[in-house]
Amino acid sequence: MFKATEISSIFLIGLILALTISLLTSLDSFLYALLAILIVILANIFLKKITAYYLESEIEMKIWGIKRYGKKAHWHLRKEFPAGAFFPIIITALTMGYVYWMANFIFEVKPKVYRAAKRWGLYAFSEMTEWHIALIAASGIAINLVLAVVGYLAGFPDFARFNIYYAAFNMLPFSDLDGNKILFGSIIMWSFLAIITLIALGYAFLLI
Repeated sequence: MFKATEISSIFLIGLILALTISLLTSLDSFLYALLAILIVILANIFLKKITAYYLESEIEMKIWGIKRYGKKAHWHLRKEFPAGAFFPIIITALTMGYVYWMANFIFEVKPKVYRAAKRWGLYAFSEMTEWHIALIAASGIAINLVLAVVGYLAGFPDFARFNIYYAAFNMLPFSDLDGNKILFGSIIMWSFLAIITLIALGYAFLLI
C-alpha cells in the first residue's frame, strides 16, 4: 500500500516536524513529538488510501511543492520548491517556535483500470470526479479530528493538538492541499469541516 518513496517522505517530514515542535529541548520531547507526528501523518494517509481503494482508485503521496507563483503560465520557478519540507523550518524560525506549519503532503489520484467496467458498464468514464477526490481528502481530515478527541479523552493533550493543527493547516484552500481539493469538490463539505476544525482549534489553544 505504501511505496518506498512515500515511506521515506513520511519519515523525513516526521523528523522535520518533530525538530521544529520540540526545538531539541530534550531527547524525550523530541522522541514523543516524532512518535506522535508519525501517528498523525500515517493515520491521515492510511485513511485516504482506504477511501481511495473503496472508490476503485489509488493515491500516491508526495511532499507538497510549489512551482507556479502567479496566474500567467510563465510565472513559475525553474524547479519545484519543496514547500512541505521547508515551510515548517521557515515558519518556526520567523515565529520563534510559536507556530508549527503542518501542511506537508499532497496526493495524486488515478482510477484503477477496472473502475469503469465495474461501476458503469460498457458506456463508461473512468475519470475521478472532483467529488471523489474531495471525499478522499476529507477522510484524512476527519480521522485527525477523531484522533484529536481520542487523544484529549485519553489524557494526551499534545497529541490532540498535533492532530488539530495538522487538520487545520491541511484545510487551507490553496495550491494542491487537501482543503482546496475539498472546496472544489463540495463547498458545503469544506464549510462543514472548516467550522468543526475552527472549533477544535479554539479548544487546542485552551490546551496550551
